[in-house]
Amino acid sequence: MIETERLVLRPPVADDLPWILKYMNTAAVMRHLGGVRSPEAVAERFTSDIATFAETGNGRWIAWLREENRRIGRCGLFRIVSEAAPEALRGLPEIGWTLTEDYWGQGYASEAARSVLGFGFETLGHRAIVAQTSDSNTASTRLMERLGFVRTPALDYVDPDYPAADNPTTVWRMVREAWGEARP
Repeated sequence: MIETERLVLRPPVADDLPWILKYMNTAAVMRHLGGVRSPEAVAERFTSDIATFAETGNGRWIAWLREENRRIGRCGLFRIVSEAAPEALRGLPEIGWTLTEDYWGQGYASEAARSVLGFGFETLGHRAIVAQTSDSNTASTRLMERLGFVRTPALDYVDPDYPAADNPTTVWRMVREAWGEARP
């Protein structure tokens, strides 16, 4: 588990799947993530997330709001596997975050991302972590900038799994030394 002032991030468990289907697989939440997916596709990816945690001890954590003891989203580290991504990106550690719509704009994504970056750099010893979004996702782009990520346009790419409005995929990078300067 990872704990912050307001959040508890814990590994996913099978009982989280109905919540993910109901609150995370919505048009609003999935707007910049390729759209709502079939329940089968969500379940398959979620089963993979649980297996990844069992194998590696990290992945996409479930974010709980400590005060309300309520799930509010996900944040975690995973490896880039998309065949659309440039070869130089494949296999690199990536951070990602997604919150339910009720919790947008309250600093929870930033708080979760900072704690996960700390885990990635300080516990796992990653030398660099990347983040991906699109120019259409202005909220995530602003968060990447606030966290200290640097845009690396040479690695941007078109991902056929996303609509034209969410392409190209923009790639951002943070190195461990920059994290040491940016962390709170």
